[in-house]
Amino acid sequence: MLPTFCDLHLHAPQMLYLGTGLHLPLLEWLEKYAYKAEERIDGDLGLASQVYKRLVRRLIENGTGAALVFGTIRTETNLLLAKAFQEAGVRAYVGKLSMDLSTRPSYVEPSAAEAIDDARTFISECRALTSHLPVHERLVQPVVTPRFVPACTRNLLSQLGGLASETSTMVQSHLAEAKDQLEWVKQNHGIDDIDIFAQSGLLTPRTVQAHCTFLSPSSLTRLRSLGTAIAHCPLSNAYFSARPFPLREAMESGVKLGLGTDIAGGYQTDIMASMRMAVITSRMREGGRLEKEISGDPLDINWKEALYLATTGGATALGLEVGENPLQEGRPFDAQQIDLYDEHKGGGIGNIDFFDPPPSSVSEDMVEKWWCLGDNRNRSAVYVQGKHIL
Repeated sequence: MLPTFCDLHLHAPQMLYLGTGLHLPLLEWLEKYAYKAEERIDGDLGLASQVYKRLVRRLIENGTGAALVFGTIRTETNLLLAKAFQEAGVRAYVGKLSMDLSTRPSYVEPSAAEAIDDARTFISECRALTSHLPVHERLVQPVVTPRFVPACTRNLLSQLGGLASETSTMVQSHLAEAKDQLEWVKQNHGIDDIDIFAQSGLLTPRTVQAHCTFLSPSSLTRLRSLGTAIAHCPLSNAYFSARPFPLREAMESGVKLGLGTDIAGGYQTDIMASMRMAVITSRMREGGRLEKEISGDPLDINWKEALYLATTGGATALGLEVGENPLQEGRPFDAQQIDLYDEHKGGGIGNIDFFDPPPSSVSEDMVEKWWCLGDNRNRSAVYVQGKHIL
């Protein structure tokens, strides 16, 4: 039995085109694929319901019990998204996108004032969805969600910071993700996006910033001091960031860290793919350090550290009080049951093979084998808040 996974970064409407369009730079990809898909979802609530229910089902199958989610700019569509998670029994932190700038004229909010009004309405109506339930059954929460600095005026960002503070709401966005994005911000504002977020009151202990691949060591320390968390998205970073995230350095800095799939910049809905990619990328960084004979501490992480990021690390970033042992008595029972060996057939399950009888209790080697080779065939049950959802 393991804790469920926490996905700290995904774009729900982008499930519509998952697995396509990854050959473009970030800003071109947003224009050609992301904005079109989000606009289409906002214009067809039936399609939105279909896509969101399928997404939630995929997450459950993959052992994800909590997700921090980007939606679209339309309030009604985001309420459908919140309902899909609540009805399926999955924890969700749902963000209605705020963006009063866009390269697509038909997909943008008319003004900062209207964007703030809509964000405020969404926060109120999202909380109302579950207000009749006991507190422990309220699984969805609203999130203040400026898309990223290039999609928001400074006026909107500062007002969103005020709204998040006023309503005690979480914040999510993208920070220091890609070179073209960084250059746009510097050219148009004269400072880095981390400074703009800070000046807008959007770097708080309730904030999760995705990517952060171009942050300096001092900026990582700055986030730690502010209590802001990072969603590390190693798969999408490989496509759009042009630089690997300094994961080992971030862990050593003490900043809160978890993993994200970043659908659809990442093409897997399974956090296990993110865990594996996080380790692979870190080992490539360490190989580069050794090859160049650079002195210093190793840069790679191991599978156990990646598993921690996917579970306890993510839960901590979301503000879930999990402590040192998420499955201890008194904690919310968010867990997944993993089966490795079929006693009736006398062999491993799924991709896992055993050529000797396995020990009577689960060994560390068996868990590592699952971490490397396991898939949905090994997951026989998922529980969130004690409710059996798979």
